[in-house]
Amino acid sequence: MYVDSTSGTRLLYNLRFRAILYQVLAVGSIIFLGLYLFSNVSQKLAEQNIATGFGFLSREAGFVISQTLIDYKPTDTYGRAILAGIANTIWVSAWSVVLASVLGLVVGIARLSRNPLLAFLAFLYVEALRNVPLLLYLFLWYALIVTGLPAAREAWEVLPHVFVSNSGLTVPSLVWTSAHTIIFAALILGGVLAVAVRRRTTTERIRTGKERTTWPLVALALLIPPVLALLILQPEFTISIPEKGRFRLAGGSQLTPEFTALLVGLALSASAGIAEIVRSGILSVRKGQWEASRALGLTDGLTMRLVVLPQALRVIIPPLTSSYLSLFKNSSLAIAIGYPDLVMVSNTTMNQTGQAIEGIAIFMLVYLCLSITISLLMNWYNSRVALKER
Repeated sequence: MYVDSTSGTRLLYNLRFRAILYQVLAVGSIIFLGLYLFSNVSQKLAEQNIATGFGFLSREAGFVISQTLIDYKPTDTYGRAILAGIANTIWVSAWSVVLASVLGLVVGIARLSRNPLLAFLAFLYVEALRNVPLLLYLFLWYALIVTGLPAAREAWEVLPHVFVSNSGLTVPSLVWTSAHTIIFAALILGGVLAVAVRRRTTTERIRTGKERTTWPLVALALLIPPVLALLILQPEFTISIPEKGRFRLAGGSQLTPEFTALLVGLALSASAGIAEIVRSGILSVRKGQWEASRALGLTDGLTMRLVVLPQALRVIIPPLTSSYLSLFKNSSLAIAIGYPDLVMVSNTTMNQTGQAIEGIAIFMLVYLCLSITISLLMNWYNSRVALKER
């Protein structure tokens, strides 16, 4: 039987084959290195009689978390404690993203204002917040709240039953139950249905060219799920009113100084970068768009909202994704001011269990998953606003 010895040589010169071969070798090398490191670490830990694995997550935590978004008690497990830390991280980061986006949009537009004083003030805002480390600002806001506000027994009542003190902001709040959670989920479902109905009717209008009144259908889609949930569950709506006590405020809901300082620090710091992103996006839109809009009789405000910003989004979204990713990762600095985020809870867990590798692996994995989720969402939105070539 004759074997063509040149076929293998020709295969090596095939660009597609070589590309696949190099990728297989690279992935294989990474897997081999990972297995080697895992084996080596496991062996060293076993030699020192240090426990490994994630079995500690089912053991009782035994420590207090000062502020939690979900129910947590010291008798709960380490897994529940870490889940509370994750919820706290997502909660403060999500609110920071919202505030930073709003502030960044306003300051970015103000940077381009024809009013020289307003433009100069916006310039100072950006430069002051961009050129000072975030950690120093966290210490500043936290110190201002703790030392600049009165004690709880002398709290300022800025509005009826709304108190400000060095313990934070205390406001009346709804006594939340599982029934309220279900109703809130039904409201979100109604919003999704309303968007779907709106898109369906818009597509139908474009296809047929017939103008129809769609708001009643959208309103029904939005209201039916929460109204049904209300009728079925019939929850009680009890309001907890804060009152001054001898030493502290009782009742209501409180925003702690740690949460407030972290929220303000993250939002202001990120808003400075977002303002520059917005400014560059607006400047990328040609001046002819402004001139054409003014020729049509549009005011500057309408031109910005209806013409310029939709086009600027194509430039704004990609760098904005990086700003959001940085904000979520910078939330790990919460440990410096005592806010019980994922890193702080994980550190307490590692100190008590002695299993540092597993603890570090957990919060690295959580931040990786959060970053990938944000990237996917922003990339999806970027694909919706990007220019489509025909």
